[in-house]
Amino acid sequence: MPPVREEDDIREFPSLGPIEVQVIQVFVDGVKVLGLPRSLGEIYGLLFISPEPLSLDDLVSLLGISKGSASQGLRSLRGLGAVREISMESSRRAFYQADTELKRLVGGFIREQVRPHLESGQSKIGRLVDVAGDHEDPRQREFFESRVKQLESWIKKGRIVLPVLQKVLGE
Repeated sequence: MPPVREEDDIREFPSLGPIEVQVIQVFVDGVKVLGLPRSLGEIYGLLFISPEPLSLDDLVSLLGISKGSASQGLRSLRGLGAVREISMESSRRAFYQADTELKRLVGGFIREQVRPHLESGQSKIGRLVDVAGDHEDPRQREFFESRVKQLESWIKKGRIVLPVLQKVLGE
């Protein structure tokens, strides 16, 4: 399979200007690195560059995504602390605005994405210790046990670093 060229990955947004499209692409690239859905980068990017809060319908229309995708994306972004709901006096609809504080974005990502993986990894390591110790071939058992110890070390370090990182960012 040929590698995806960067220009092949750029969607078109006919109703948006060039700066909006480029800002959206910056956030799409960012969420790809983090393994998050493209739609999260599109939604956050548009909210980030929009001078006014936008409704769900605005996001659907401007980004050309489904209402379900927009709704789920907003829910995820709110869970991360990246987006907040704004009430507008003139409308009963909910409007959304990007939270632009780095400490909240990183803190939300750590809280919602990284910490659960560390906790899940810790419980899996316990099972790996047993499985590695039961291997029949002594050479492979020794190799597996050393790798499991390495994983334990990484998780232990992650559990130490994450709270420090959150404290540094003011979370």
